[in-house]
Amino acid sequence: MKDFTPVCTTEIIAFSKANTYFEQRNSCLLGLSVDSNASHLAWVYDIYCKTGIQIPFPIIADRNGKIARQYGMISSNSSTSETVRNVFIIDPNQIVRLILIYPMEIGRCIPEILRCIDALQVADSNKASIPANWLNGEPIIIKSPTTFNDLMTRKKEINKNKNGFEWYLSFEIPKTKK
Repeated sequence: MKDFTPVCTTEIIAFSKANTYFEQRNSCLLGLSVDSNASHLAWVYDIYCKTGIQIPFPIIADRNGKIARQYGMISSNSSTSETVRNVFIIDPNQIVRLILIYPMEIGRCIPEILRCIDALQVADSNKASIPANWLNGEPIIIKSPTTFNDLMTRKKEINKNKNGFEWYLSFEIPKTKK
């Protein structure tokens, strides 16, 4: 992120408005910018004066780009010093579970980021996988059978319940939510 730039300003406002949705998912937002803390303060104050929105999460100053470089956020295709728009979803065990990379010209999609958090949480709590275009509350993919007997049992379940495509692809409603 870069202070006082058009796309980043729309993103910081949008993330601020959506912060409650992240908190409901037990997730914390954190901004990282190559600008100084003084620049961050002036920028968030400018946003507040023009919109009334207070930024509810910290923005870290990464003046030398050390953190951005460690996380691979500087794209040599775009610039040698400007970061691309990255989103890292890091789980409670400090493991990076998902990385979304947007070019500098494209703002991040908050509904997709929230969907990804939901998907990771539901997949983890159900020990299952998440299908394409999934939305919270929709069926998830049941773990595939690993033995021939389990395959045959799954085939019978699919025929009875009409909950699958084939033995390797069947669905269920999540037992637990995020």
